[in-house]
Amino acid sequence: MSGPERHYFRLNLYHRILHGMVITSFLGLAITGLPLKFAHTGWGKGLSLALGGPFTTGYLHRFFAIVTFTYFALHLGYLARLALAGRHGMFWGPESMVPQPRDIAQMVQHMRYFVGLGPRPRFDRWAYWEKFDYWAVFWGIAIIGSSGLLLWFPAFFSRFLPGWTFNLAIIIHSDEALLAVGFIFTIHFFNTHLRPEKFPMDPVIFTGRISEEEFQRDHPAEYERLKRQGRLDRLQADPPPLWLRNFARVVGFTALAIGLVLIWLIISTALR
Repeated sequence: MSGPERHYFRLNLYHRILHGMVITSFLGLAITGLPLKFAHTGWGKGLSLALGGPFTTGYLHRFFAIVTFTYFALHLGYLARLALAGRHGMFWGPESMVPQPRDIAQMVQHMRYFVGLGPRPRFDRWAYWEKFDYWAVFWGIAIIGSSGLLLWFPAFFSRFLPGWTFNLAIIIHSDEALLAVGFIFTIHFFNTHLRPEKFPMDPVIFTGRISEEEFQRDHPAEYERLKRQGRLDRLQADPPPLWLRNFARVVGFTALAIGLVLIWLIISTALR
């Protein structure tokens, strides 16, 4: 009789906490920001009133913006610490989030795999779409955050910026945020919840662990590289406890439900 399936750590506690801040702040910003953008609609007015009115909604929006700036600063500090420690692999190599030529090759190979014209790519630590998600969030925060600061402190920035800058900031902040909401609640949620090998959800961001079967299937190049380097056993972990799996389900499905409802409201408004 075989024993329990082996599990391995994929994400440490620090990264899981930061991603928890990402989830909380993004959902908060979406729930409080969309009523401001769609204030002309019935659902926009209703959601704003449910949150305490437009002024309270604005205060909540700024609170979640502070959470966003906090985790962004923590992440930049983490990257700086790695760079100062000589971890140059963060800039290139199999564990880097920097896009590389092989990512383009694997994306093409993946498209061919989807239509039955070739084998599935052998991904290493990060697949091409995971890198895309990372950089979309990274630059999205920079663009949405900087334009949001201009709108938050107009008196200060008007001392050295022309007036048209604030009109531009309104457009950028509004449209880029809507693009981010659309991407996260469709493409990212599909990868997280709905693609066949992860359905009904991928709990790794909460548990930090993946099974050996998932490891060999989703990241075979990383699995074999770590095994070859003698580093695989150091990542071995106990299976996630029941309370953690239940926590992942509650948070994951709640986020999915909120996202799908908001996307439906946005699309239904656009089609009117």
